[in-house]
Amino acid sequence: MAFDKHRRRGRSVIRRAWLYCLFLALPALILAAVFFSLRLLSLAPALLLAACLLLYLALVAGALVDSFARPLQTLSNVISSLREGDYSFRARGAGTQDALGELAAEVNALADLLQKQRVRSLEATALLARILEVMHSPLFAFDRNDRLQLVNNAGVQLLGRPHARCFGYPASELGLEVLLAAPDETIHSFGAKPTRWLMRKAAFRQDGVPHTLLLLADVSVPLQEEEQAAWKRLIRVLGHELSNSLAPIKSIAGSLRSRVEQMSGDDATLHDFRRGLGVVESRADSLHRFVQSYRQLAQLPPPQLRPVPLGSLLERVVLLRRGTLPDQRLDIQLDPGPPLVLNADPDQLEQLFINLLANALDASLANGAQPVRVTWRVAGAEALVCIEDRGLGIANAENLFVPFYTTKPSGSGVGLALAQQIARAHGGEIRLVNREDGPGARATAHLPLRR
Repeated sequence: MAFDKHRRRGRSVIRRAWLYCLFLALPALILAAVFFSLRLLSLAPALLLAACLLLYLALVAGALVDSFARPLQTLSNVISSLREGDYSFRARGAGTQDALGELAAEVNALADLLQKQRVRSLEATALLARILEVMHSPLFAFDRNDRLQLVNNAGVQLLGRPHARCFGYPASELGLEVLLAAPDETIHSFGAKPTRWLMRKAAFRQDGVPHTLLLLADVSVPLQEEEQAAWKRLIRVLGHELSNSLAPIKSIAGSLRSRVEQMSGDDATLHDFRRGLGVVESRADSLHRFVQSYRQLAQLPPPQLRPVPLGSLLERVVLLRRGTLPDQRLDIQLDPGPPLVLNADPDQLEQLFINLLANALDASLANGAQPVRVTWRVAGAEALVCIEDRGLGIANAENLFVPFYTTKPSGSGVGLALAQQIARAHGGEIRLVNREDGPGARATAHLPLRR
């Protein structure tokens, strides 16, 4: 319909041009008619003159129409191509010093500008797609009906479903309605892993329609580092104050007990004094050792990295723990794995596995002294060391690596926290979960391989 209208407009312009040329030649035709009516010209010369005038009119009008109509049609075709997104056509005659030449030059300049802008837009779109592809932070964009319109690879992995089952789905079905309704810069737990996400929310418009953008940043490690730093400061202060107080208490209690030994009097009273002072001295010494064990968390030195064969280190740790088993029914089963070399501090790594094995042995002992199994394997650029027990499982997973927290009657709450701190100092992490194939728990140490 638009093309027919364009053709009708073109024909009307051409007709007007022919009509104006006829009006220009009209005085000559009228003059020839007057000469013929006054008998100034005979019929033959009059007809010849009229034919010459009409032929001249046709030639001049045709040239005039062609010189104006064709450039205008060309410009119209170029602009139509630009509107359709085709920037390959250019108008001719842009170099002439007239109005049509200037118009053709401006149209060509506009076509060049639009072509450059289109190339930049395509490059920007490709760059944005590449950035979204390599982003580790999940990103979601919802329309005003809370339907997902954009998601990157990290977001698809977080949702745990194919991209086709994410795009266009409502937030309530994807489990994101809580995040969508939450205020900006809030921390949430989302996904199968115990990960804490900082949620950033922003509003934008697309085709005039409001949309909502959600960006999730993993802040688990920074928050854990802040918590560890806070615990270290607290332990350092408490350890200093308690050590300063416990040392003189122990010394005074020992001095008083030695003086009581030299005193004479009622034997029952002296016995009570000796026993009471012995208790004070013993408890002061126990508290001092207790405080020193906690100070390990605050005074752990940086690891001295060097190549460490993982298999030999685990064999050494298992052999060491077998010699101190509290029950003959307990056993540690070490399954052979691939030969791996870690870039680690062997002393700290031994302490890490000793603490994990001690935790697994205590759990197995509480549930019938079942054997503990140790395995290792490769997963990508990491070595995974798994220590499995057949204990009662994990009751409170949120506080596993919190210093001072323990579920054992005689535990200090240092072992797992120290093991996690060692693993993170090596660029790894410890994950402790309940087993799926029965009772018990599985501790997995994720450690980077030597590059």
